[in-house]
Amino acid sequence: MQELDKFNIDIFRLSNSTHDYQFEIGNSFFEAQPGSLISEGKGEVKVVLDKSDNFIQAGFELDLVVKLECDRSLEPFDYAIKKEESLIFKYGEEEMEIDDNIVIIHRNRQRINMAQYIYEFIGVSIPMKKLHPRFENEGEEDELIYSSGSESDEGGTEPVDPRWHKLKNLK
Repeated sequence: MQELDKFNIDIFRLSNSTHDYQFEIGNSFFEAQPGSLISEGKGEVKVVLDKSDNFIQAGFELDLVVKLECDRSLEPFDYAIKKEESLIFKYGEEEMEIDDNIVIIHRNRQRINMAQYIYEFIGVSIPMKKLHPRFENEGEEDELIYSSGSESDEGGTEPVDPRWHKLKNLK
């Protein structure tokens, strides 16, 4: 948990202006996340907070490399993430997440921990189908490797049982 404390930003005493923060991401960041699918990675995240009386707008600039496992060959490979995201923290009476980019926080809240938001931005940046870079040049066509049916199902030259012809006439 101490690893994630580095991502706390004290917002209570911030003036109404723009504030810049920079966070280093390493393997210990991913190990501190419960149930993390990523075990290795490094890079940096820049956070720009624009505080006003009613809300805080946070801009995130991610620049890191994570180690993923190829779904096809099970080989590890490095995957670069360069992404910009934004969040809006609005002040309200009870804390809740309205949608993906708007979070309601209590007006008396002292600090915001950015670790969970950074981890979520990294998580949505990872593709569903993780392929090693050496497979990038292969076509995206899905080839049928195994088939359970016979080739006559696909219009082969074998004769068709006459009972099936009678069933076709029922249509």
